[in-house]
Amino acid sequence: MKFTEYYVCTRCVMDTSDPLITFNEQGECNHCVEFTEKRSQHKYQGEISDHKLASIIEEIKKSGKGKEFDCVVGLSGGIDSSYAAYIAKKHNLRVLAVHMDNGWNSEEAVLNIKNIAKKLNIEYESYVLDWHEFKDLQLAFIKASVPEADTPTDIAILSALHKVASKYKIKYIISGGNFATEGILPKHWHYNAKDLTYFSHIYKKFGTGKLRKFPTFGFINEMYYKFIKGIKMVYLLNHVPFDKDEAIDLLKEKLDWKYYGGKHYESKYTGFIQSYYLFEKFGIDYRKATLSSQICAGAQTRENALEILKSKPYTEEKIKEEKKYIAKKLGVSEQEFEEILKLPPHWYTDYPNDEKRLSFIYNTYRKLFKKEKLGSF
Repeated sequence: MKFTEYYVCTRCVMDTSDPLITFNEQGECNHCVEFTEKRSQHKYQGEISDHKLASIIEEIKKSGKGKEFDCVVGLSGGIDSSYAAYIAKKHNLRVLAVHMDNGWNSEEAVLNIKNIAKKLNIEYESYVLDWHEFKDLQLAFIKASVPEADTPTDIAILSALHKVASKYKIKYIISGGNFATEGILPKHWHYNAKDLTYFSHIYKKFGTGKLRKFPTFGFINEMYYKFIKGIKMVYLLNHVPFDKDEAIDLLKEKLDWKYYGGKHYESKYTGFIQSYYLFEKFGIDYRKATLSSQICAGAQTRENALEILKSKPYTEEKIKEEKKYIAKKLGVSEQEFEEILKLPPHWYTDYPNDEKRLSFIYNTYRKLFKKEKLGSF
């Protein structure tokens, strides 16, 4: 539905920038209501969570017997993935850290990855993308003028982690994803990255070549790795006390971890997309989702969140430099990049997609295999 007036939730800070948002009689939005209902299943609950975590760790270790590693941990150098690696190692898992290198790592992220591998004494592999293909993909999605500008990265991460896990016959991938800080994210803000019909159409229409090396990851790939290879994704941070500020302090103290300047700025490109591109083109402020998750989790006050949101998620001076850097790296002039950024906004519904079929498949899967989701959201 479209709102003719602006509304903001009375409990969190989600608002009508999500056109699909709904409110109950108390003025509470569907996002925080759903978060509260699900949180009872996923929040840290002391001894109950400790037992659940112990069970997950035992299962992972059991699957790794006779193999070189127990699990793969996706490592970006950011807070969540770094802390997930720390938790995995703390529980004596034999970790293979995998970083999907798409060419946009910040200096801090690169240093963090090296320090984490060294300090935790874990093996590390870098999955490097073909830069010529990848930058063409990124330009295609920006030219398509859709919110999913970072979908090529999302797909590549999933593919890289599963390919490496399969290579070493590892059954578990540990993700830094967590319900406490990522439990709220409007579907309208980021469409399914695994819809290859949507992905392929955008590249065919706006790309300039053919993808020969890029690691795609769609529904068929997912089912192959899940059912044929038996690989599962696990979210350990849902089963431990997880406070961002405390995690940062621990990472700095024990792993010489360094902050990189903002949510997802471990990747310069992702940071730019979330702080500037989405905000200016679509009115999407990702901070609202993060802050709302924290409010519902009891880690943030609504008053403080509203104060934070009074300022833009970027500074003009920083964005000016980022535009120059990104345009040069993508191989376009600053003027052309500006023209691309100013194209009229579009949504996934403006392009061919496989939403109906995929929704049916995933909804059916959730009903059939709900009890199987080890440590998931």
